[in-house]
Amino acid sequence: MSDTAPTQKGTRRMTIGLILISVTFAAVAQVTLKAGRSKFSLATLPREDFPATAGGDLPNKFSIAGKDLRNLIDRTRFAISTEETRYYLNGIYLHAHTTGDVKVLRAVATDGHRLARFEMALPSGAADMPGVIVPRKAVGELRKLIEETSDNVEVALSDSKIRFGFDAVLLNSKLIDGTFPDYARVIPVNNDKSLVVDKKDFEAAVDRVSTVSSERGRAVKLSITGGRLVLSVTNPDSGSATEEIEVEYDAEPLDIGFNSRYLLDIAAQIEGEVAVLKLADPGSPTLIQDKDARGALYVLMPMRV
Repeated sequence: MSDTAPTQKGTRRMTIGLILISVTFAAVAQVTLKAGRSKFSLATLPREDFPATAGGDLPNKFSIAGKDLRNLIDRTRFAISTEETRYYLNGIYLHAHTTGDVKVLRAVATDGHRLARFEMALPSGAADMPGVIVPRKAVGELRKLIEETSDNVEVALSDSKIRFGFDAVLLNSKLIDGTFPDYARVIPVNNDKSLVVDKKDFEAAVDRVSTVSSERGRAVKLSITGGRLVLSVTNPDSGSATEEIEVEYDAEPLDIGFNSRYLLDIAAQIEGEVAVLKLADPGSPTLIQDKDARGALYVLMPMRV
């Protein structure tokens, strides 16, 4: 693309490929674009009205590897709520956390039905950062922008704004003005029944039986006994399906139901070959983790089936 300096009439000519585009700025709030036989006259707004999102002091600064930031987003954003009335859940809660002597950077997202928590070593400079909620749209744009970057991402934030800088890009965003709920209260710590499954076999079985589930409920029933897990779906409108897989389980038999879409979303985040489900009873939340990896933790509320 090439362009020329503006003429005295306020016209700028640009060549994009083989198309010559003429842009004329009028004294009033209007711009005219001409290309070939096409002409557009568009209204404009005063430049002073453009929001200044980059202003203000951003006292907390740290650097994070692009691949780590991608991982942090991918492991949590699927659980961000889309319910606008609960606006404080419409993003990823990013904060520093200390357990004993271990300091980590945590990302948490929940929609009330499931929760995703991912943590990594705390970057230098992030210890004093406030807990902030990064909006869903900003998370989505950031993830697209950092898809190919191999550089570190510079993060600067305050209580109300956050900025990400990498390569030749600066992304500024307001933060959600709200209080993220005390997520630790919904993470079960006393679930005494451990179900160990092959991740691929489990994911494939859930996917197959859920093809006959209703679009509204998407419920799948898990019947666990001994070393056997039977997954079943019954839909009065389209039929039923069952599938059995081998598992490791030595507690008393248990029947529990889940939203199949939520199960598949969580299974997709498990990179290892084995997933562990920590259960309590049919009405209590279930904890799901990768057996061979630390840092990621998922909580899923059951459904009636």
